[in-house]
Amino acid sequence: MTGTAADVLSALRQAEQTVAVAESLTGGLLAAELVSVPGASRGFRGSVTAYATELKSSVLGVDSALLADRGAVDAEVARQMADGVRRLMHADWGVSTTGVAGPEPQDGQPVGTVFVAVAGPDGQSSSRLRLSGDRATIRRMAVTAALELLNDRLNEASQSGPVG
Repeated sequence: MTGTAADVLSALRQAEQTVAVAESLTGGLLAAELVSVPGASRGFRGSVTAYATELKSSVLGVDSALLADRGAVDAEVARQMADGVRRLMHADWGVSTTGVAGPEPQDGQPVGTVFVAVAGPDGQSSSRLRLSGDRATIRRMAVTAALELLNDRLNEASQSGPVG
């Protein structure tokens, strides 16, 4: 996984931009993957592990009515988490993970349902994933997917010129 984290941090460094992460099911693995890269402090601002649903609202600013209506495993929740951590940490980019790693379904969603999202100077995007495997595998795959989504967005932004 380090290759993608290194690519992301390299792209951030070239753009003179920063990233912050908001994690739920990954429980800090995304932040750990980023800080495993030497020199990560030049692009990584910090993270929030909002494992409890109420923290997604109280810390990250996710709409509490949305959480009550749809639960935490939702694309819009992921987008609001990414946007919230971006604002909270004064970062150019925010990335989030939310989903069900198992062993039981959550919020009416089956194990392996994961949403990753990115919020940046040019807006937000998210991906819904249907992952399989044990709990550790699902969490690792979610980290990879989040880094790949951010890397794609950073590449798009660099090709379209300076943003923000």
